[in-house]
Amino acid sequence: MINNIDPIAISIGGVQIHWYGIFFALGLLFAYLLGEWIFKRENKNPKLLESFFIYLIIGITIGARAFHIIFYDLDYFLAHPVEIFYVWRGGLASHGGVIGAIVAIYLFCKRYKIDFLWMLSRAALATLIVVTFIRVGNFFNSEIVGLPTDSALGVIFLKVDNLKRHPVVLYEALGYFFIFLLSLWLYIKLPFERFTQIGFALILTLAFSIRFLLEYFKTPQSEFANILPLSMGQILSIPFIIFGVVWLIRAKKELNS
Repeated sequence: MINNIDPIAISIGGVQIHWYGIFFALGLLFAYLLGEWIFKRENKNPKLLESFFIYLIIGITIGARAFHIIFYDLDYFLAHPVEIFYVWRGGLASHGGVIGAIVAIYLFCKRYKIDFLWMLSRAALATLIVVTFIRVGNFFNSEIVGLPTDSALGVIFLKVDNLKRHPVVLYEALGYFFIFLLSLWLYIKLPFERFTQIGFALILTLAFSIRFLLEYFKTPQSEFANILPLSMGQILSIPFIIFGVVWLIRAKKELNS
């Protein structure tokens, strides 16, 4: 397969709409519809979703953009500060997106007096849809390309070079989608209280474990990480994995006690 996709989907006059932005918007739309279904299923007021998604979009965008700038491309953005705001071109770090989302969820729950863990676990489920679409958007942007490969799965990203490479962002998208299906099945099967206890931690652990493993197929994204045995993505993933595992262990002990 050859990827020579123009990252700009629509260009009218001076207005350009990027594929990345389209996929980001689609992810948010499907997440919203899922959230609406969850709220109705658990007898919550679905009108709160409008305010919640404003909180979440702002939190994810600020957190993800800040982490990308600081940990992956600081020198570039110091030289081009105006481009900090060009989020539609890509450049969002999932680790920062998680932090931003958690802060946004906390502020929302405090404002509307909703149980934080309840909202956190449901939001994590919906967010899996968003990050799945974001990774497809990365593919259309020819971003985060994989290492060269002779595999039949290899893709030539002509905007990068003529080498056949792992389409690692598509691997990641499939991984997140699988976690979403598993988590949705658990949400349907488990009592609501039990999913509240383990949902966020399970999703966090699985998502960043996949991210950690797939980093071995990616080209380096940070010069700082080149001097270390692990990539920047792996370094940033480790705390999330540890946090999730500890949470799950504690939840299991509470269930058995």
